[in-house]
Amino acid sequence: MPGIVSILHRISGVGIFLMLPFLLYLLDRSLGSPETFETFAAVVDNWFIKLVLFGLLWAYLHHFCAGIRFLLLDLHKGLELEEARKSSKIVLIVSLTLTLIIGVVLW
Repeated sequence: MPGIVSILHRISGVGIFLMLPFLLYLLDRSLGSPETFETFAAVVDNWFIKLVLFGLLWAYLHHFCAGIRFLLLDLHKGLELEEARKSSKIVLIVSLTLTLIIGVVLW
């Protein structure tokens, strides 16, 4: 399990890195006028776009939670195998739970 969390941390970091410029561009364009904002709001209402944004939300939250775990590992906290397994499960549970809560609140 710790290896899976580590790989997901890297994948989520790459996804955030690649998508952030695109999302900032879309934000900039959507704030140009009330008409463009309404256009972008209508696009975001599409189920597929919501699914993509939900995935990006999970990527951010997982990357954040796993980053805290790795900071603790750098401080030599949780290095034992059982502790590492437990902390990786906690990262997955917390990131998925936060994603569901925030996703439900937003959509």
